[in-house]
Amino acid sequence: MTAFDPGAAAASATDAILADTLHGVSRGVVVDSPPGAGKSTLVVRAALELAAAGRPLMVVAQTNSQVDDLVVRLAEKAPDLPVGRLHSSDSDPYDKALDELENVRKSSKAGDLAGLDVVISTAAKWAHVKSTDTGGPWRHAIVDEAYQMRSDALLAVAGLFERALFVGDPGQLDPFAIADAEQWAGLSYDPSASAVSTLLAHNPELPQHRLPVSWRLPASAAPLVSDAFYPFTPFRSGTDHGDRRLAFGVASDGSAPDRALDEAAESGWALLELPARHTPRTDPEAVRAVAQVVRRLLDRGGAATSERSPEPVPLTAARIAVGTAHRDQAAAVRAALAELGVSGVAVDTANRLQGREFDVTVVLHPLSGRPDATAFHLETGRLCVLASRHRHACVVVCRAGVTDLLDDHPSTEPVQLGVTVKFPDGWEANHAVLSHLAEHRISWQP
Repeated sequence: MTAFDPGAAAASATDAILADTLHGVSRGVVVDSPPGAGKSTLVVRAALELAAAGRPLMVVAQTNSQVDDLVVRLAEKAPDLPVGRLHSSDSDPYDKALDELENVRKSSKAGDLAGLDVVISTAAKWAHVKSTDTGGPWRHAIVDEAYQMRSDALLAVAGLFERALFVGDPGQLDPFAIADAEQWAGLSYDPSASAVSTLLAHNPELPQHRLPVSWRLPASAAPLVSDAFYPFTPFRSGTDHGDRRLAFGVASDGSAPDRALDEAAESGWALLELPARHTPRTDPEAVRAVAQVVRRLLDRGGAATSERSPEPVPLTAARIAVGTAHRDQAAAVRAALAELGVSGVAVDTANRLQGREFDVTVVLHPLSGRPDATAFHLETGRLCVLASRHRHACVVVCRAGVTDLLDDHPSTEPVQLGVTVKFPDGWEANHAVLSHLAEHRISWQP
């Protein structure tokens, strides 16, 4: 049996995607990407190849930070390629680092950027552009984070291009909508559905590809994340067991946080379990536990070895993240970290951590201490984001009893006819993750 070659598998998938994008006849090409599979790299490469082939294109991203990141990546890869950054009329509309890039032209008016090889902006800004502003429809478009784009946002920009490459991660959080969309659930024109779901509902014949390798998730994490969140589009880790190592310069003091860190360094996962109890959302004990884990991570002088660097690289605060479900929980963790003298650690909700990558993550489980399991806390994408940001290890802080909570609140989501099921519901995903974490449990009674 031939050994799996992640590099060859990823290259083969990319070649097929680019062939359909540059030489296919379909109006759209859809690419599913698991966490850390090189989605942004694919977007940049496709943009460069289209531009090199003399096909100017527009690129649609969902947030300003995503747009700025793509502009910087393009400028690094092709310093001579003329790139347009279409921005809003706000006082601070883009990252000022773009001012240092000579090949990047910035404007709030699409007409000022007409004729450039690549123009990048958010879906919200493109929605206010008319094809007459750009001299007619673009031949090509690339839609990044297409699963996080609502279908009504796609409809607003669809007249600006003739063909498009849609790239996104189907396992992440659904597009955000402030209106109740229940009345449209299951219908092919549901405006709150993702752009990809609606696109495929009306165009099932479009070529569909997937990136088969995650270069972020280690071999200890990819099987769990793939099985729990991507059962219909499985993927593998680009690294093998032993390719990455997390070690500490200071020995364990025997405390539960230190034992959890040792377990995470050894196996990639740790569950620091507090006693079962119903608590306020900003559970003071759980928040302090998260902060103590981070403090000990830094105090013990962690160092990471990986395929990127055979020499140990110090684990700094910038390479650590704390993930929560709610903003008030994130604020409580920041305050607890400040009391312990910790700064520079990314502490945010799953929504804001989406798309980012760190060496080690510490997660406050969405269901910890809760008396009920609501649809918000069971959302598959939320847990998927929290469990898939790390390159080396993830420590989950949670109160005992969540498995019983799930059993007491079985999945009662209504079955919507016409809705395509691409991944399991949150109830099933939570059970799968907790079952795995139970093998790495460190019980703690503070």
